[in-house]
Amino acid sequence: MPDSPLTVRDLRRQWKQHKERLNEIDPQHPTNVRFHRACSWMQRAEQISEKNDLDFALLSQWTAFNALYGQWDESKREPVSDCASWRSFLDRMIALDMTSVIADALTENKPLVISIYDDEYLSRYFWEEPSNKRAKKSKTAKYDSRTWYYEGNWTMILDRLIERIYLLRCQLVHGAATYNSSLNRTASRRCSQMMDHLLKVFLLVWINDGADEDWGCMCYPPMGVKVGVR
Repeated sequence: MPDSPLTVRDLRRQWKQHKERLNEIDPQHPTNVRFHRACSWMQRAEQISEKNDLDFALLSQWTAFNALYGQWDESKREPVSDCASWRSFLDRMIALDMTSVIADALTENKPLVISIYDDEYLSRYFWEEPSNKRAKKSKTAKYDSRTWYYEGNWTMILDRLIERIYLLRCQLVHGAATYNSSLNRTASRRCSQMMDHLLKVFLLVWINDGADEDWGCMCYPPMGVKVGVR
């Protein structure tokens, strides 16, 4: 990871050579479109974060993430489910990451990762049957993560982390939380901070190792791009 924090502008600058090359193949190349969409929402998240609007920052960050992982089911003519898509995307990110920027980010931000694991209200297991007993059991990921970190099981760490952030995202999107609620300020801040770190390393992997990958059928392509284009 670079010494100074990456910005969306930095990422766009690094992507430029690939953008120009892919544009020669297709002026609206799906890989370029995904990257552009993700950066547009990340830039918005940067602007919102300056105003400390954590809820909208997190939603913008997840939208940026969705631009990268989203898949279109051509047989059903609808997007593939979120969880299936982002889990497949995470596996692919880990496999493509030749310089270990994802592992580095998870290691450097380990205290933040653990704090998210330690929040029982971000556990789907807890909300299935909220109780003190469930609250304690929902924190097992915090202890399991010691083994995952020791073994370098980045896939498990990432999957469980995104799963918890996704729960908060769903609460916000589906009206299951009050805007700017004092009850979830800490969770929103931690999740937004972690999403910022993850999105940047995902795009670094995209730039360094994934520019020529087939990222699947894109959801809702710009007008003029055939739905079947990959």
